[in-house]
Amino acid sequence: MTTPTAFSETTGGDALELASLLCSRLCHDMLSPVGALSNGLELLAEEKDPVMRQRCMELLEQSARTSADKLKFFRLAFGAAGGFGEAVPSNEPQALIAALVAANARLTLNWQVGMEMMPKPAVKVLLNLSLIGIEALVRGGTLEIAAEPRGPRGVEIVVRATGPRIAFDATVGRALRGELTAGELSSRTAPGAMIAAIAARAGGEIQIAQTPEALLLGAALPSA
Repeated sequence: MTTPTAFSETTGGDALELASLLCSRLCHDMLSPVGALSNGLELLAEEKDPVMRQRCMELLEQSARTSADKLKFFRLAFGAAGGFGEAVPSNEPQALIAALVAANARLTLNWQVGMEMMPKPAVKVLLNLSLIGIEALVRGGTLEIAAEPRGPRGVEIVVRATGPRIAFDATVGRALRGELTAGELSSRTAPGAMIAAIAARAGGEIQIAQTPEALLLGAALPSA
């Protein structure tokens, strides 16, 4: 009988499982805005009052925008977007995160990335850490994002979420540290496992610190 292995050291079969879980996560997050589109179209087909029809159109527009914003975000966070080069302009992830933050009036974004271009692995880490930070701010707050180069190929990333009663799942923390086996992964923890694997491949690590009103996520990527 073999000993369970952390995901960052697993084989291709487990990588396929991770890909499946990431797809499940994407579908889960897209279900709400796409479902709202479907419901809005049904209401619009039945509604005769001009004022209510206008309201339906506004809701449809909002749901369509939310769906597009999330698809663009996940395309780069989980997929192979960003062109064929090894780096991505930093204003691209900034726009994706800003769109998610703008959907919640209780959230504020503070962007302090001092790089014009970022390696793709670093962008994936930044996006996924930012998503975890957003999800931790269930009662609103501020999301601060910073990144700067370290050496010829290295990048350091810091994401700080501050707000009342931070919500952070300890299992997600274990995934970020690369402590979960493939059998323990879920669609919720799969992004954290992917980040841990990216950091390990770059010779770095993910760091986590938490207080009741702040969540600090850091990534040191020496060879991103």
